[in-house]
Amino acid sequence: MIETVFKLYQGNDKTVEKVVFDENLNYIHAVFNKGEGLPEHDSNSNVYMTILRGTLSIALGSQETREYGSGTLLKIPVGTKMNVKNLRNEPLELIIVKAPAP
Repeated sequence: MIETVFKLYQGNDKTVEKVVFDENLNYIHAVFNKGEGLPEHDSNSNVYMTILRGTLSIALGSQETREYGSGTLLKIPVGTKMNVKNLRNEPLELIIVKAPAP
């Protein structure tokens, strides 16, 4: 078998899975329920965030919080202050790719 296979969590409970963390990229799968999210932080790499389901509420830099729905891909530059939350009732599911790996 040449490929490496990874299985992603398929539930609704809060999870932050570090699926691939290597020298090329970081690939993170996350599920957040209402009121959950990531601690506010500055991005340590270019971040590509794909919303698989639900609605992402995110404040970047000094901007007001904005909301993005499923099927949206955000590109966030390195060094950007990020506040990532789920403010809605339905679960939020994200794929977060950091490239290059920090």
